[in-house]
Amino acid sequence: MSRYRLVNGVKIKFTETEETARDAEETQTVIDRQAIIDAETQKANNKTSAQNKLKALGLTDAEIEAL
Repeated sequence: MSRYRLVNGVKIKFTETEETARDAEETQTVIDRQAIIDAETQKANNKTSAQNKLKALGLTDAEIEAL
C-alpha cells in the first residue's frame, strides 16, 4: 500500500527509501511500547513479591504500608 505525505498541502507519494524507513520506525515503536509494558509489569510483580516476603516475616499490612 502506498503512503503519502503532505508538503504545503500537496500530496506526495513516499519513495521506496521513505517507505522502508517508515516501516522501521513503526516496528521500533511497537517494540518500545512493549518494553514499557514489560517494565511496568515487572515492577508490579516485584512489589507484590516484596510484600509477600515481608508478610512471611510477620509484618502486618499497616507496617508494610508504613515502609
